[in-house]
Amino acid sequence: MEAIVFEEFGGPEVLHPARVEDPHPRTGQVRVQVRAAGVNPMDYKIRNGWMEQAFPTSLPAIPGVEFAGVVDAIGEGVTGVAVGDEVLGWSATGSYAEYALADAELVAPKPAQLSWQDAAALTIATNTAQRVLDELGVGQGDTLLLHGAAGAVGSAAVQLATARGATVIGTASPGNHDYLRVIGATPVEYGKGLVGRVRELAPQGVDAVFDVAGRGALPDSIELRGGTTDRIVTIADQEAAKYGVAFSGGGARSREQLAEHARLAAEGGLRVPVAKALPLNDAAEAQRLSEAGHVRGKLVLLP
Repeated sequence: MEAIVFEEFGGPEVLHPARVEDPHPRTGQVRVQVRAAGVNPMDYKIRNGWMEQAFPTSLPAIPGVEFAGVVDAIGEGVTGVAVGDEVLGWSATGSYAEYALADAELVAPKPAQLSWQDAAALTIATNTAQRVLDELGVGQGDTLLLHGAAGAVGSAAVQLATARGATVIGTASPGNHDYLRVIGATPVEYGKGLVGRVRELAPQGVDAVFDVAGRGALPDSIELRGGTTDRIVTIADQEAAKYGVAFSGGGARSREQLAEHARLAAEGGLRVPVAKALPLNDAAEAQRLSEAGHVRGKLVLLP
């Protein structure tokens, strides 16, 4: 099969197309013909070798952790999934490829109304947003400050938080402010003077902070929480421990939760916009864009 691989850690230039052997499902697994693969910040962090302590990588490796596609083979013991099913979920072998393996319990049905691109954009963004909102205990009446609100995880978090009855103040560049208003957040520009701008919008203070951006916003976040690190979580700032802030780096994966998010997306109740869809062979460019930041929504690769 055709795939994107890297044989050494480094910049996006280490990614290249290659012919590799087709994967075959083991017990409890399915093989999926990938129709679209999501690109995530985790992908370039693994490629750079920055995640070796948490996620050791055997080289050569195929990047990618999420996909949407069609089941074309099943392993022993698989129930509830059949050849021909359209699904989305987490890959066990890398999703930047024609085919990917996945644990059968970690794929969910793709609603017919959902395009391949939109389905591939959902898995990581909605799972991460849901997990951190749960960790923060965001609920009715809360004011949530969300750093990096226009990206894929941020977009999902805005919508899931407002559905819980929370008010969301989202940081983003001015070009993304109208977009944030559309999905339900009150936008604010990040950077110098952020504390004052947020206090103008929320003179009563903020109840929780979710940092998706990882761009040095933790000191301001602590100040806006009245000097406490309680109910502040980051998924991106590697200096979290320095400030005593919780870093959320992973959690449970739920087929049922993913199926519910897919249903909401198909019905128009949850949107993770696709910023750009690129051919699989342009994976290096996709990761360059991801690493540069400021992407509104999701980058997707099309095998």
